[in-house]
Amino acid sequence: MEAIVLYPSPGIGHLISMVELGKLILSHHPSFSIIILNTTPPFNTGSTAPYIRHISATTPFITFHHLPAISIPLDPDSYPSMEAITFELLRLNTPNVRHALHSISLTTTIAAFIIDMFCTPALPIGAQLKIPTYYFFTSGAGCLAYFLYLPTIHRNTTKGFKDLNTLLEIPCLPPIPSSDVPKPMLVRTSREYECFIEFFSQMPNSEGIIVNTFESLESKALKAISDGLCLPDRRTPPIFCIGPLIASDDHRGGGDGNVHECLTWLDSQPSQSVVFLCFGSLGLFSAEQLKEVAVGLERSGQRFLWVVRSPPTEDKSKIFFATPDPDLDSLLPDGFLGRIKGRGFVVKSWAPQVEVLKHESVGGFVTHCGWNSVLEAVCAGVPMVAWPLYAEQRLNRVLLVEEMKLALAMNESEDEFVTAIEVEKRIKELMESKEGKMIRDRAKAAGDNARAAMSEGGSSLAAVGKLVELWKRH
Repeated sequence: MEAIVLYPSPGIGHLISMVELGKLILSHHPSFSIIILNTTPPFNTGSTAPYIRHISATTPFITFHHLPAISIPLDPDSYPSMEAITFELLRLNTPNVRHALHSISLTTTIAAFIIDMFCTPALPIGAQLKIPTYYFFTSGAGCLAYFLYLPTIHRNTTKGFKDLNTLLEIPCLPPIPSSDVPKPMLVRTSREYECFIEFFSQMPNSEGIIVNTFESLESKALKAISDGLCLPDRRTPPIFCIGPLIASDDHRGGGDGNVHECLTWLDSQPSQSVVFLCFGSLGLFSAEQLKEVAVGLERSGQRFLWVVRSPPTEDKSKIFFATPDPDLDSLLPDGFLGRIKGRGFVVKSWAPQVEVLKHESVGGFVTHCGWNSVLEAVCAGVPMVAWPLYAEQRLNRVLLVEEMKLALAMNESEDEFVTAIEVEKRIKELMESKEGKMIRDRAKAAGDNARAAMSEGGSSLAAVGKLVELWKRH
């Protein structure tokens, strides 16, 4: 049996994405086996062990090859960001990856090696071992177009994005504020910036880029990439859109197989009447911001379901840890929970997001614009309010609002604070205005298109078929 080897960067989110890709391949082409290289970080990234045990027990053709720990200690406090320490870990991990691929190839033919963007240091290994190497890009095509074009911008200016103070013109995308690059890229002299530019410069050297999107959602960006506009004077590798690829809730932190109490509450609410607010596993707000959201929700008069997490810790070594359950009485305004009883429902730490978004009562989603959350909303046909917090989410906001027209933008002050007035205004606009109705209609159409892409004869399943044919030929 031939194998596809997948190499995610550390952290449960990246691991889940790669597992879902493996499951997609197996579900349509079971002649392959899937081997996932699992990195052992010298710092805590939250526990992946229960998830790995679950997948090993339920999906026997996915196996995990645990890479040894690197010998050099990495102290999170010595690095300016988690990106910086993660990039260093993956660079030092390269000999372990080479050894693993060589070891696997002694007993199994490796048909393809698929790496996460952050795992770019492993790209040359595939060429050395004559294994076709692909990227799995877990964000959308608009984001990919943007990133592929960034080395061109880098060559044409000596300024960092923090100092450019301009709108970036990327082929076939709406103008993007230069400040909307991921924060670690803002300073040109930083190690993180250097790594990102290296990653995007190396991507064209791969055999292809697998993207978690579908053609009809991002047709303009895909055409720009395919026409070579994002990589002037360079080869553009083939792009394979295989999405929307979505993980089930029971693997995403907190599901225990029982019906969550918030779903029972939603059962009692009118159709499309509830606004759902949830901001990802790393989307944490200060106590001051939480109070402001609460005031805005109360004043809006809308029904809502809100997932509240404890404010962030200052301890960088615990950034990947699950935060303790919040003390709602101390974090929210006095008497808030009593006043919103029946109209609003506050959940501590976690809710089954996929199930919530699919629920008939949910009519809007206030989201941090993480791409997985965006796709979950698209699949459910739910319109969004875009409130980005980190990573590539500011870029996703521009694309959702200006290009796809599936969201309204939540506007922040310069210090990224959102007032109660803004929360109230945007939620009412989404649920009551003519523009909100238009976004809702487009969201429903996007959901229909998502299902079509993943159906027999659909564009995404056709792309998976093309990949498999390439791998079989190898």
